[in-house]
Amino acid sequence: MMRLEGRIAMVTGGAGGIGRAICRHFAEAGATVAVCDLDGVGAQAVAATLPGLSAGFAIDVRDSAVVAETVNAIRERLGEIEILVNNAGIDTIEKFVDSTERRWRAVVEVNYLGTVIVSRAVLDSMIERRWGRIINIGSDAGRVGSSGEVVYSGTKGAIVAFSKALAREMATQGITVNTVCPGPTDTALLKKVADASQGMHDALARAIPMKRIGTPDDIAPAVTFFASDGASYVTGQTLSVSGGLTMV
Repeated sequence: MMRLEGRIAMVTGGAGGIGRAICRHFAEAGATVAVCDLDGVGAQAVAATLPGLSAGFAIDVRDSAVVAETVNAIRERLGEIEILVNNAGIDTIEKFVDSTERRWRAVVEVNYLGTVIVSRAVLDSMIERRWGRIINIGSDAGRVGSSGEVVYSGTKGAIVAFSKALAREMATQGITVNTVCPGPTDTALLKKVADASQGMHDALARAIPMKRIGTPDDIAPAVTFFASDGASYVTGQTLSVSGGLTMV
């Protein structure tokens, strides 16, 4: 197993789905986890299920002042953040021409600007310590595009580019930055889509070479690898976890 003993990790969007699985895998690998979510009660509930000294924190990744307060609270309670997973994200399935500017802005602010804001909030400490891992959760929608998710796809593509550029700047500081891009994954959003159209869910499964939809537990090990010492010479990379639906 990839080990993270003694490491302190911050995971945004940690109260459910992929984020919750990442928190669990990190804790099982020995990390102390700051479970962060807009749903602070949900974050605390997840943290209560984890081994060790993990704790839950409320956060709004769109607000730099709130992010700074949360990062300081994590430092005071758990210690300096060494691993950051930017997982917080939102999406809706709708045609671009039917969507609104209000919705575009919401998706951009959470998915892309949230990633930028939280990354900046933890970097000074990582630079000072000359060690850090940032893993951003993208999407295959950001690599190949996805109908009905136009703005979402744009934000996830932006995360890939941001990660590569930041990886270049941080390469001499002992900090790696990588992106994990899930394919179709069994989350609340996919369930909502499947409830509306079982045919769409079945069609997705048939299109995947492994013939099944991914689970959050399929995604978490890839994130754990990038967080581990075994990935110390890996930076600026984009890893698709999609059962072969997309291949580089």
